[in-house]
Amino acid sequence: MIVLYILLGIIAFLLIVALLLPGKYHIEKTAIIKNTVAEVKARVADLNHYASWNPWQKTDPGAKSTITGTPQEKGHRYAWEGKKVGVGSLTLRDIDNKHVHFNLEFIKPFKSKASDDWMFEEWGQGETKVTWSNNGELPFPIARLIGPGLKKTLAKQFEEGLNNLKQLCER
Repeated sequence: MIVLYILLGIIAFLLIVALLLPGKYHIEKTAIIKNTVAEVKARVADLNHYASWNPWQKTDPGAKSTITGTPQEKGHRYAWEGKKVGVGSLTLRDIDNKHVHFNLEFIKPFKSKASDDWMFEEWGQGETKVTWSNNGELPFPIARLIGPGLKKTLAKQFEEGLNNLKQLCER
């Protein structure tokens, strides 16, 4: 009986902690790339380049991917399916001279939606300041409990991704 009370106490504690944690997350990283806004934005808005710079996709080299739509236009889509990366898609939602906005959707191993947003600014001569941000919900209770670890992991992947994008654009 004591074991049951201890187990219920642990569950209650975790639920209370989850209630106190944020229900949303925001990640944002920036890099300076020695290339024009148009060239850098073109690499991000053309999902044919996505797997070459995005570290998350590189974690599952055997994953199957499908790219549809016209690069740099609304509806351009990168879908994936793999053992490590699960099932999901990234779809270009909106694009203008300084921004690219994507809808990010995970289907497996869990359902989740997020907004993946990019801003490109002229910076110095022939350089671009690139800001990559991601926003999403953290549903109660499990996602809220893993939220702090998720933010740390995503921040590291964004730094690596921007570094990979920098290398790709500065060749």
